[in-house]
Amino acid sequence: MANTAVAKQEQNNDIATPERIRGGVAFTPRIDIVENADELLLFADLPGVRPDDLDVRFENGELVLHGKCAARNENVNFLLNEYGVGDFYRTFSISEAIDSSRIAAELKNGVLTVHLPKTEKVKPKRISVKAD
Repeated sequence: MANTAVAKQEQNNDIATPERIRGGVAFTPRIDIVENADELLLFADLPGVRPDDLDVRFENGELVLHGKCAARNENVNFLLNEYGVGDFYRTFSISEAIDSSRIAAELKNGVLTVHLPKTEKVKPKRISVKAD
C-alpha cells in the first residue's frame, strides 16, 4: 500500500481553536505572560494580524486585546488548518502594582508584546547589611 502525503490530524489542545459565534468566527490566540524584576511581559501569537486591525486598551483595571485576523487564503481546500482567523477578544485583570501610564505594546513578526512595567513601590529592593 502506498504512503500518502497527508498525515492524520491528531487532537491538539495547543491549536488556537475557532469558535462559531453570532456574526462570524472568533478565535482565542495563545498568550504567554512572564515576569522579571521590572515588568510583566505579555506575548500573544497573532500571525497575520496587522497593527491597524489590533486594539490594545487599558481601562477599569483591565488590559483588553481586541482584533481581527483576515483569512489568508480564500477558496483553498486545506489539508491542515491550524491558524486562527476572525475576531478575538481577551481581557486580563491588571494589578495596582502595574504603572498603567507606562504600558507599551509592539507587534513584530506576528507576535504582540505588551510591556506592563511595575510601580517602583513593588519592585524588589536590595537592603544593605552593615557590619558592627
